[in-house]
Amino acid sequence: MPGDNADAAGKRREVLDEYESFIGRKIFFISSFILLTVLLCGISISLGPLKFSVLEVYATIFDKLFPNFFDVPELAPIVVWNIRLTRVVMGVLAGIGLAVAGAAMQGILRNPLASPFTLGISAGAGLGAALAIIAGVGIGGGGKLLLVGNAFLFSLIPSFVIVGLTRYKRATPETMILAGIAMTYIFSAISSLLHYFSDSDALKDVVVWLMGDLGKATWGDIYIVTIALVICIPLLIWKSWDLNVMGSGDEAAKSLGINVERTRIFVMMIASLIAAVIICFTGMIGFIGLVAPHMTRICIGGDNRFVIPASGLLGAAFLVAADIIAREAMAPVIIPVGIVTSCVGGPVFLYFIMRKKKEYW
Repeated sequence: MPGDNADAAGKRREVLDEYESFIGRKIFFISSFILLTVLLCGISISLGPLKFSVLEVYATIFDKLFPNFFDVPELAPIVVWNIRLTRVVMGVLAGIGLAVAGAAMQGILRNPLASPFTLGISAGAGLGAALAIIAGVGIGGGGKLLLVGNAFLFSLIPSFVIVGLTRYKRATPETMILAGIAMTYIFSAISSLLHYFSDSDALKDVVVWLMGDLGKATWGDIYIVTIALVICIPLLIWKSWDLNVMGSGDEAAKSLGINVERTRIFVMMIASLIAAVIICFTGMIGFIGLVAPHMTRICIGGDNRFVIPASGLLGAAFLVAADIIAREAMAPVIIPVGIVTSCVGGPVFLYFIMRKKKEYW
């Protein structure tokens, strides 16, 4: 009947409009945080004893690519490229990586508490750093290489333990979280023992590293982190549809042909590798991997195809903003950025939880 056909066409049009609005909201969210991150980076680079405008900052950056095309202040190239840009770029990369790792861990474990911190990865890195600084024991040569090598090696230990539980004991997602918390306590206890027997100088270095810092980043560090993110993030996005299906339960995923155990191991290893690479260069920066995925899911829903990249952008903006606060709140004293992320992230996280009106998991 003509009337029935018109009703069906109207319903199809209504469903299509709703889907376009659904996708449009996610694209708007992602685009907004790209612009916000670019703006925050310009603001962060412009701040300091020698101040520039945001336009001068970006003119200086583009002048490197197109020489003599932009009019830049006399000292801007030295200050921007050699001093401030490395800190900001590392902040962007660390925010992206920690948030993406947290989003992937939460998705694969179906647990909103999953993050590099709660799974023991950060605590493992802290123990490795303590061994390097206090006892001089570890891998990677000496100096910074020893610290980085140790932090990376020990941060992978919780990942292998969790993967082992998954592979051989058929552990549930809840069991993995509990195992991560248990390893956090174990690593923290050993680290505290090392702190107790260390001298004051070594103890200060360890405590500063544990607070998280972006100020020691070099272009060499940035290259390594960039390579890790470029390789690992597309792999997680590739698995995002499997994560969506596994959100309905392992049995449902298996019935659709997904190898649940292999997918869980693969995603956990990739996410842990991202977190480990970042933590070993920046120290322990908390709350990014926990808060950013939550805030993203509340704003755009639980589709991991969008949650993973959007969480990364939100994490980048959050960490750069936290670093601005760390540098300016008590200037000229610079507060470790890990302190700021915890102080800001905790209340923000609580606020979003209280505002939540529906289930998004």
